[in-house]
Amino acid sequence: MDKKGYVYILTNKNKTTLYIGVTSDLCRRIAEHKLHLNKCFSDKYNTEFLLYYEVFDLMVDAIAREKQLKKWNREWKDKMISEFNPNWEDLSEDIGVDDVYFKTIKDAFDSGVLW
Repeated sequence: MDKKGYVYILTNKNKTTLYIGVTSDLCRRIAEHKLHLNKCFSDKYNTEFLLYYEVFDLMVDAIAREKQLKKWNREWKDKMISEFNPNWEDLSEDIGVDDVYFKTIKDAFDSGVLW
């Protein structure tokens, strides 16, 4: 059975940097970004605010979309984000990354259950 796939776009607090990613578990991945658990581009530029996401029935389609979006210029990305999320608000809580979920992921990471 294939897993669903998600493409997402994060930004930093000043909305100067965009990060495009793909995952099979959007809530968990956003929590990981917010906790800075993975030392990568996203951590370096503090991109932890979810602006945009798409859901795909197949991960292969999500990966193809991620590759497509990464080739877009900033103006096209900004327009797409603004149509989806006009005020560029953090959508994390809208998808279920609330304080309870966030604590669950942090506790699992701290106890070694994750990773």
